[in-house]
Amino acid sequence: MPESNNSAVLYAIAEPGIAVITINRPDQRNCLSAEVRDGLRAAWERFEADDGARIGILTGSGEKAFCAGGDLKEMVEKQLKVPPRDMFPVPYENMRLSKPTIAAVNGVAFAGGWMIAQACDLCVASTAAKFAITEVKVGRGSPWAAPLIHMIPQRIYMEIVLTGKPISAQRAYEIGLVNRLAEPEALMDCALELAREVIEGAPLSVEAARNTVMLATEMGRADALEAAYGAHEKCYNSHDAQEGPRAFSEKRKPVWRGQ
Repeated sequence: MPESNNSAVLYAIAEPGIAVITINRPDQRNCLSAEVRDGLRAAWERFEADDGARIGILTGSGEKAFCAGGDLKEMVEKQLKVPPRDMFPVPYENMRLSKPTIAAVNGVAFAGGWMIAQACDLCVASTAAKFAITEVKVGRGSPWAAPLIHMIPQRIYMEIVLTGKPISAQRAYEIGLVNRLAEPEALMDCALELAREVIEGAPLSVEAARNTVMLATEMGRADALEAAYGAHEKCYNSHDAQEGPRAFSEKRKPVWRGQ
């Protein structure tokens, strides 16, 4: 996997269609320091603009931490009160992305680390990973966790944010926070396999499917159905909508144009 740089955040095309973004400060437990935040912001912008990338995988360097959260020393030095909404680059919140993403959680994902893993569309985790929303332990807050109500049961969500105690990767999988588990050495293979499964689909169909999931979390049933049909019009009217059935009838693999 050729790397494009040697900074706090690395961007690389792992294989055709799949970009990998790596937080590269293992000695700092990949915390969200200013240099990491700047690196992530640049990497997400590059991913969105990269026509060769249809899906992105976010991970961390080393075996101990995916991301241990915000830089507490920096918060003390700056006497940080309410963080600006754009302080942390969060996919789909303040980073405008139109493509699907996968978090490959290789170690602890605490506080801001949970935040950026949660923001990705899908999540695979090492069996050695741990997840925690630790803000109550340090007097901070986790308003960014509000979307969890659409992902895990309310009482489990409540316990996680009230106690700040870590949960294992197995527990995260059981409650639906994680899609797939892998042994530590097989984590990236697992993430790449899932990415391949996603990009096998027609690009416009994948885009419309992702948009439909997000619409459904924002609306009631009737409004979501109406919006979903609108979200699929471009897909239905595309070349690929004819290519897929044609390829099936001809017993061959479809050639997607994304148009």
